[in-house]
Amino acid sequence: MPQPSCVFGEELRKRRLGAGWSLTALAAVVHYSKAQLSKVERGIKAPSRDLARLCDAALQAGGSLIALVASPVTDVPQGPAPYGGGEEEWVMQLSPDGSSSFQPVGRRQVVSAGAGSLMGWRTGGKGRVSPAGGAGMLEASRSMFAHYRRLGQSVEPGFLLPGLIAQTHTLRELSAHVDSRTRLDLLALGSRYAEYVGWLVQETGDEQAALWWTQRAVDLAAAGGEQALAGYALVRRALVTLYQDDAEQTVALARRAQSGVLPPRIRGLAAQREAQGHALAGDGAACMEALDRARELLARQDSESDVPVIGSMHLPDSVGMITGWCLVDLGQVRQAAEELDRQLALVSPDAVRTRVRYGVRRALAYASDGEIDRACALVEPLLDGVVAVRSATVAIDLRRLSRVLARYSGHVLVRRLEPRLAVLSRLPVS
Repeated sequence: MPQPSCVFGEELRKRRLGAGWSLTALAAVVHYSKAQLSKVERGIKAPSRDLARLCDAALQAGGSLIALVASPVTDVPQGPAPYGGGEEEWVMQLSPDGSSSFQPVGRRQVVSAGAGSLMGWRTGGKGRVSPAGGAGMLEASRSMFAHYRRLGQSVEPGFLLPGLIAQTHTLRELSAHVDSRTRLDLLALGSRYAEYVGWLVQETGDEQAALWWTQRAVDLAAAGGEQALAGYALVRRALVTLYQDDAEQTVALARRAQSGVLPPRIRGLAAQREAQGHALAGDGAACMEALDRARELLARQDSESDVPVIGSMHLPDSVGMITGWCLVDLGQVRQAAEELDRQLALVSPDAVRTRVRYGVRRALAYASDGEIDRACALVEPLLDGVVAVRSATVAIDLRRLSRVLARYSGHVLVRRLEPRLAVLSRLPVS
């Protein structure tokens, strides 16, 4: 929990008076009560990061007020060490009640325990696969991957992960039994499967498992002759620190992923993540500079490869959407709401997960700007989608929205939504 801060209160009061603002005027802009702001200035009440963002933007403090609200100290997520493809077995257990589990097991453990104690039958074939068979498997797996990504927009991760993990394993094993050219293509596609598994696992709230899968994606890509995915692994690690509210590590990881030897798309996605880190820190100028860089890099991306693209495929203008995202964290909530309005109008109605993710943030922007009727009207139709996709990351913004709306507990629409928001913001994930 945030602790009362005399330092923040003193700096807020100094900047408010320097700008010639009364408490009443500041309260009207940030949509917090005058009494609450007074308690914060006197060090009686702890400022939330959301309040710090709004005050920083209103008083044009350039991030100095945000910097005074301590972020939680987090460990930098270190990706698991790379492994050799022949050093590990993957074990899955599927139960009749629908539950499932996955566990990587060292090859030595398999030998010492006995394969029969780990699994009833083995799937790995021993013979060679014909060129036609390998090409057919590759084509079918590409088509399946596109379908899985579409399904991932409308169902919770638990329904998809067993199939995705099994398909990743199949591609990995099959690559040892085909010609060299098909082998590289199978491993490249397997890396995309593994990267997507990592994202869905993060959606369940398991950050360490998400990083494990990201490393598996890097390993598969490297085995297929593609080293660039190691750069994208840094972008994925930066996503973990972003949701931990760690601006410094988010920026540091994203900058490491912008090496000139990496493809433009990876560098562009890294620049977007860097912008989000700067926004957390309240550095608007650095945020916008990173977004400009991202737009230029993403315009240069190579789309001719048969391998599925890295990152979201459901954002018609990813830089525009991330701009709206960043403006919320910069405390420029009116501009954020307007930008997210424009961007969400471009997103397909079928992209439920995407619409829920950015739609909740849009509602947060409106609520933070005091537009409570609008915020409630926008979030209510999203709640069935929240249940359907069960996203741990969406739940973070949903909790922020709930805290803002709680300041308007007497509002009739808030009273109607509050019970369901309280449940959904803590919805267990698969």
